[in-house]
Amino acid sequence: MLVTVSGNLSTAGVEQTLKDFWASRPRRPHEGRKVAGVAAGIAERYQIDPVIVRVAFVAMALCNGAGILIYLLGWLFLAQEGDEASAAEALVGRGRSSTPAPLTVLLGLAVLPASGLFVDGGFTMVGGLLLSVGAIYALHRGRGQLNRPAPSPEVSPVDPADAPTTRVTPPAWDPLGAAPFAWDLPEPTPTTPPVPVAPARPRRRKSRVGGMTFGLALVVLAGSMVAAEYSDWFTAPHVIGLVVATLGLGMLVGALRGGGGKGLIGLVVPLSVAGVVMTTVDFPEWNDSDRYGDLSARPTAVVDVLPKYDSNIGTVDVDLTGLPASGTVKTAVEIGLGEARVIVPKGADVVAVCHADLGVVKCLDKQADGKGPTERVTDNGADGEGGLKIELDVKAGMGEVVVSRG
Repeated sequence: MLVTVSGNLSTAGVEQTLKDFWASRPRRPHEGRKVAGVAAGIAERYQIDPVIVRVAFVAMALCNGAGILIYLLGWLFLAQEGDEASAAEALVGRGRSSTPAPLTVLLGLAVLPASGLFVDGGFTMVGGLLLSVGAIYALHRGRGQLNRPAPSPEVSPVDPADAPTTRVTPPAWDPLGAAPFAWDLPEPTPTTPPVPVAPARPRRRKSRVGGMTFGLALVVLAGSMVAAEYSDWFTAPHVIGLVVATLGLGMLVGALRGGGGKGLIGLVVPLSVAGVVMTTVDFPEWNDSDRYGDLSARPTAVVDVLPKYDSNIGTVDVDLTGLPASGTVKTAVEIGLGEARVIVPKGADVVAVCHADLGVVKCLDKQADGKGPTERVTDNGADGEGGLKIELDVKAGMGEVVVSRG
């Protein structure tokens, strides 16, 4: 039953607004979708840019997967254009849905781990869910009156016995019904033969391999997240490999069944690139205390030199030319993605180890590039051994390492 809210929704109560949202909830369109059409349906329903909705889903996904949970629920409870009911409602017999029942079951199973029932989402996920629900509520109150879907007409079957009939009544002066216009005569046979109509070309049935494969990949991803709590094997590269393998198998099945699942290539390519990078590059461990962005330091005393200068992304630039001409210094410089640069005094005795998982290494007078270049250098400078002693360990995950004299 459609709940009608008259006037401006901004004056409606909470319960009335929620009922109206459910009654006029978005429908997932066939056109403009990227995955299941949840973001496109919300954007079309409330007349906003779909890019904004997709960015919001990505942002919420960073809140321990809250965006993924919201998207799965939208896939289950938002009906597709042309369907009588959503996938979840159709599964319990409350209407027809074009979503296959097996895919609906897989999506329902994927909701469990995504909800944090088996994986601790913490306050971050709860906050993401509350923020998502609040955003949808505010959006419906402000723009719920726009582009409201028309209610589906309910057509009741008509009993032929109850069908109205038209009877011609003869005039009063003709009680025997002999008037020609009251005669019940058969229609004359047309003299012109009917024009033959070409048989309708059967419409090619749309393959469901792509949707089912994507649902199975979500289940694999959720299962891997659960298994990661008990096994160290389920690292990010391994999980990406499992998901890519699932998508690839679905594409193979689709190809054998006539070309279904071609849209999965848009997921396989970026995931494959990410998997290759993660297995090739050994990034420094990232935690809450790590830095992001550029870091620059120029100590002027031996005691001012830190044991380690590091950042995840950006440039780490350490200038040691301001140190005195005597003493001993030992430090490490690390960058996950970017440049690590160290400048040492001209007369200092330097022992340096320069390494990059993928990139370029310029370690005083030695240089190397490619995958895993490593250079070890012992250089006492132009004045020979003696004076300030510096021991360096300079490392980059992916980028450039440069150690030079000032």
